[in-house]
Amino acid sequence: MVAFSLLVLIDKATGMFSLLYILLCFYALCCGQLTSGQADDGKRYICRAIAISGDSSCPVTLLPDLNVGGQEEELRNTVMQLRETILQQKETISKQLGTINELTTKLSLCASATTDRKYDKGSSWGKDKQNTMGDVPRDPNDSIDSLGKTMQGLKDRLENLEQQQMRANISGASFPSELRDLLQRRLGELEKQLLKKVSNLEEEKSMLSNATAAYRLKTESTLNALVERISELEKGGGDFKSPEQFKLSLPQRTNYLYGRFTKSLPEMYAFTICMWIKSSASPGIGTPFSYGVPGQANEIVLIEWGNNPIELLINDKVAQLPLEVRDGKWHHICISWTTRDGQWEAYQDGQKLGAGENLAAWHPIKPGGVIILGQEQDVVGGRFDAGQAFVGELSQVNIWDRILKPVEIQSMANCSSYTPGNVIPWLASNVEVFGRGAFKRPLEMCLERLSNA
Repeated sequence: MVAFSLLVLIDKATGMFSLLYILLCFYALCCGQLTSGQADDGKRYICRAIAISGDSSCPVTLLPDLNVGGQEEELRNTVMQLRETILQQKETISKQLGTINELTTKLSLCASATTDRKYDKGSSWGKDKQNTMGDVPRDPNDSIDSLGKTMQGLKDRLENLEQQQMRANISGASFPSELRDLLQRRLGELEKQLLKKVSNLEEEKSMLSNATAAYRLKTESTLNALVERISELEKGGGDFKSPEQFKLSLPQRTNYLYGRFTKSLPEMYAFTICMWIKSSASPGIGTPFSYGVPGQANEIVLIEWGNNPIELLINDKVAQLPLEVRDGKWHHICISWTTRDGQWEAYQDGQKLGAGENLAAWHPIKPGGVIILGQEQDVVGGRFDAGQAFVGELSQVNIWDRILKPVEIQSMANCSSYTPGNVIPWLASNVEVFGRGAFKRPLEMCLERLSNA
């Protein structure tokens, strides 16, 4: 609509210049007819007002002869100059009209590209689709470079138009300010649309990168599961005799070997965690257990690093536990805690070795987190540090939402009974293994413990 209005203005301007040209020609012809229709005696007179008391016999002054042919020649030259000016103006307007049509075409292409993007957000560069910009390549980086070149070319054309306007002003032709303002507005709108398209391309590139990373992680997890299964078949492990008769082996101190429970914890005001643990790592066995939630990666952590004793962290509050398990033998350990006054107890091989209070008192354990076996979490479910990794073997890691009685703990430690956790039970289907070198192995805990003894 704006382009149509501009064309109407240009047509009106051309009509005005044509009307001016006709009026000038008509004036020239009339002057020539008046001059040729009067009797010329070669003299010219001047009429002068004289006062009543003045001398009426003053001499009459005659004008010198004027060359009638000179006047006609001067008028003719003026008409020719005006005609040349009008022709130059028409040529300038024609060029500007062509530029406006080209910009309008580009703008329409950009508008159609924006419409296509609106109704085809799910498309990707890997699919065949219409190239809405005509000369925009399919790669996002090339698209950005091409759009930049297009923008620069349009700016250069605007500069050329301004230079043509300056030349037209010097030659006496006027460049309409409305046309220049319209071109600048059109160029500004086109620049905004191009920048929006560049932003959309950047977003699509980022989404493509994220999708590639997710696919890579999924592929790695599948390969790890396949390697684990092949290794179990090669070593004759086969299926476990019962769902809880297996162990998790983490033989190296790395930041990529670990196990993860498929279930999470509910909100709890008390808990007991029991496990069989075997390690001879030095210095420190690392982190056999960690539970992180959004906003607190150290909601529950059991860690031994350096020459420090084993520590229990709850909501980043610390208590040191009097446990010693770095002799390369299987040990049964249990840690219980309640939010009432932050009371805790620590058991090793069925015997209570320590107790305390004021450990994160009145703090409820938050739900919906991630349980990791073998690594300490700096963020929920990740950012592991190899220096804090657990080296050794774990089995029968169970979690209850209550304080177990000492007799219950003792019966599990001496293999007289087995009680699975009511919140998190130790089952092969509940534990995922990550990293090449970490495995689940069949294990009859009590038989192996007796053989070690």
